[in-house]
Amino acid sequence: MAKAWKKLSILALAAALAAMVAMVGCSSEQKSEEATDEKATTETTAEPVELQVFAANSLSKAMEEVQAAYIEDGHSNVTFADTQYKSSGELNEMLGAGSYADLLISASKNSMDTAVKEGYVDEGTRVDMFKNDLVIVSKEGSGLKDVTLQDIADGKYTFCVGDESVPAGNYADQALSTVGVYIPSGDDEGKTGKDISGKNGSFAEGYNPVLDTSVGNVCKHAQSGDVDVAFVYTSDVYRFGGVEIVGTVPADTHKNIVYPGAITSQSKNVEATQEFLDWCQNSGKAQEIWQKWGFELA
Repeated sequence: MAKAWKKLSILALAAALAAMVAMVGCSSEQKSEEATDEKATTETTAEPVELQVFAANSLSKAMEEVQAAYIEDGHSNVTFADTQYKSSGELNEMLGAGSYADLLISASKNSMDTAVKEGYVDEGTRVDMFKNDLVIVSKEGSGLKDVTLQDIADGKYTFCVGDESVPAGNYADQALSTVGVYIPSGDDEGKTGKDISGKNGSFAEGYNPVLDTSVGNVCKHAQSGDVDVAFVYTSDVYRFGGVEIVGTVPADTHKNIVYPGAITSQSKNVEATQEFLDWCQNSGKAQEIWQKWGFELA
């Protein structure tokens, strides 16, 4: 009889333990389901937001891909208005004329300095995003190679640079000033290279470069063979194709090529814009895209 009671007690205890395990499992499963439901609810109820980005022309291909990746990466509530890709000077002019934007990304420190000075952006949100290199390109298959600034000074090639509104043109002018092709004036008189702005000067007698209003257009002049060579960013070779690098402009002949970004002073979506700006710099997916298109993270 004692053995029978003992056996029954053991069976009862086992049954109780099994019930407890089942209850814990159900509880954990329920919590997991609740967490999943909560996450889904958060995603579906996130308030829709549309961001307007003003970005330097050279960022167009990369930015389009980055924006698509951002939406796919858990930000389905975000859409992007028709992103404006212009020269940095033109973007500032648009902001000054009252055009709306949430985020400004310039292709030069000077352009962003102007945006800060004019009150177009919130200086506290400013951050250096990318770096780039200035190169000399020609039409694919041109046969040119190892083209130097001195070759340009010697008049060996026709060339194209961006006008004063184009940062790539400013960098090119800075570099060309070191070989006497570009003559600084005003506050820059007597200086050369990275010590000048690359604006408000003139080209020395005998030099008549083709000027254009965006680095993209400058690249196209080389692509079509309108000129022998053009001064563009490394990223433009990836962006447009049809050209090949035939020379690299020495980095010590021009200011560092940096792309600053900042949230505009008028933005109605500051939190969402900051989240996108942070993602552009910190996300592995974003970094892969920037590098694919020739940009280095600053």
